[in-house]
Amino acid sequence: MTDAPSESSHDLAPLSGLGPLENIKVKLAVEVGRTEMTIRDILNLKEGSVVELEQLAGDPLDILVNGTPIARGEVVVAGERYGIRFSSIVDPADRVATG
Repeated sequence: MTDAPSESSHDLAPLSGLGPLENIKVKLAVEVGRTEMTIRDILNLKEGSVVELEQLAGDPLDILVNGTPIARGEVVVAGERYGIRFSSIVDPADRVATG
């Protein structure tokens, strides 16, 4: 995204200088929501089916790195693509505890 990073209560300065680790690629994903379904319900899905998720419309979305929640945010349009605007960052200590 082209927006300047917003100020956060979490100081990223201690993370600088990680050397070779800074070039390791990770998977960033945005989770819209989840639900539980029976296998029968999944087998009955067809084109046009709608699956209701636990997440409410307008709620912030979970942003995950390699499956670990790191932030919450909202979907934005960036040119012809979707993007995500971070609205809150998970405290790094909490990431380690839940990761």
